[in-house]
Amino acid sequence: QVQPVESGGGLVQPGGHLRLTCTASGFTLDDYAIGWFRQAPGKEREGVSCISEDSDSTYYADSVKGRFTISRGNTTNTVYLQMNNLKPEDTATYYCASTGIAGTVVDDTWTDEDEYDYWGQGTQVTVSS
Repeated sequence: QVQPVESGGGLVQPGGHLRLTCTASGFTLDDYAIGWFRQAPGKEREGVSCISEDSDSTYYADSVKGRFTISRGNTTNTVYLQMNNLKPEDTATYYCASTGIAGTVVDDTWTDEDEYDYWGQGTQVTVSS
């Protein structure tokens, strides 16, 4: 069964940092656009960042630009979300999602959840003093 798996969440103080990792069982993340989404309590899920299928393009929500960085690992099958200068409003469950067909281009539609076919279970990030 195709399943992205997130890890790296936790409790951190404001101004701190975390690195989330997305791996996968059942398929390789290479050649697929990978998105990170988050959902805070009482709020809708929102797109945080995305890396294109060829890794040439990255996309960020305005709220995280300059603080978060998405990248693919040097080894295959890993996508990272480096989160710096974390704020209490970053508190949420973070999800990794993959498009379903290799080579699918998402670009301007990267925040559309319908672009992604496979979703992880999520990892909790809590920013609090």
